[in-house]
Amino acid sequence: MQIPDDLKYSSDHEWVRSEDGKVRVGITDYAQDALGDVVFVDLPEVGAVVTAGQTICEVESTKSVSDIYAPVAGTISEVNGDLADAPERVNEDPYGEGWIFAIEIEDPSAVEGLLDAAGYRALVEG
Repeated sequence: MQIPDDLKYSSDHEWVRSEDGKVRVGITDYAQDALGDVVFVDLPEVGAVVTAGQTICEVESTKSVSDIYAPVAGTISEVNGDLADAPERVNEDPYGEGWIFAIEIEDPSAVEGLLDAAGYRALVEG
């Protein structure tokens, strides 16, 4: 199970990468493995204003449908449209080509409230 040290994590199994006033978000390796083969990603609307903890979209797998939550508050600034034709990227490359959406964040310090790699590792191994 991969848990990159340079990312932040939510307790709902989303990862967050900070990038110049926005964050790129996807689901963790742990989450994609638990889901099984991802067959559909319901992407959020660009421009939607979201609050931390709010359900943003869904990921459907051969096992179940899982909600994806906003790890921080802000505005959806980008979505990974490639997932419409290739949802399997969430499984194949969860921390790269499998990203789901980006949020232009209201408060950059909110990212600091998320788990670091050690904290997330403790969560999934505990």
